[in-house]
Amino acid sequence: MNHIALILTVATYVLSLGFYVRYLSAGRELTGRLGTLFLALGLLAHYFALLERSRGLHTVPYHDLYGSMSLFGWLLALTYLGLELYHRQRSVGAFVLPFILAFFVVSQLAPADRLAAPPAKGVIFALHVTLSILAYAAFGLSCVLSVIYLGEQRLLRKHRVGDAVWRLPSLDILDRMSQSSVLVGLISIGIGTALGFVWVDRLTGEVWHYDPKYVVTLLVLVAYVFYLRLARNPSWRGARASQLCIFNFAIVIFSFTVVNLFFSHAHRYF
Repeated sequence: MNHIALILTVATYVLSLGFYVRYLSAGRELTGRLGTLFLALGLLAHYFALLERSRGLHTVPYHDLYGSMSLFGWLLALTYLGLELYHRQRSVGAFVLPFILAFFVVSQLAPADRLAAPPAKGVIFALHVTLSILAYAAFGLSCVLSVIYLGEQRLLRKHRVGDAVWRLPSLDILDRMSQSSVLVGLISIGIGTALGFVWVDRLTGEVWHYDPKYVVTLLVLVAYVFYLRLARNPSWRGARASQLCIFNFAIVIFSFTVVNLFFSHAHRYF
């Protein structure tokens, strides 16, 4: 079953990427719809792959870096699909699918049956982890959208406009999509962090205990709230806001890698 889910996930994501690229280059509506369809099928197959991976843990696959990467890729795909349907824009899919596919493929380097028992379980803890990784995925998507914004703006200024560039969303829509993604991330990380404190209180009887991860998470929250505020300011919206969004995601990467692996004992992989 695990191999079937793996093959189906890779196949559907690759097909989705191919149709999105074709849609971007040729502009045929049918290929765009097929890209969306195969992305949805890839999400379904990816879900069963996650289910197989976490079966031995009886919770979300958060215990190792590979499982967290797979969950990140799935939530990135889910967030993008939601934004695509909400904003009715498919031309960004060609830039997002490579990241989704890469996270899934790399996550398969460590088989689930070699994982040890997780240090913590429970619905509250599982939701805390899932929402935290969802926030990282949403912030990552906003970073990709910001990079596309800056690239498209540069091509427009240099008058290097081809058919593919014309099929990209307008700069205003890209800006709104990025803000929508950041809003999803802020809501997720806010609720996820609150659930984390509830879980700590139930586990130790203490509402608060110091962890460097808390400080960095607070910094991430402030940074993205600051971004949303400035992105709606006429003097900041556009390129400057996109640059700030990319800088903010660098803090997220620092939190997910350096802080988790070297400074925090309770947040090793999420």
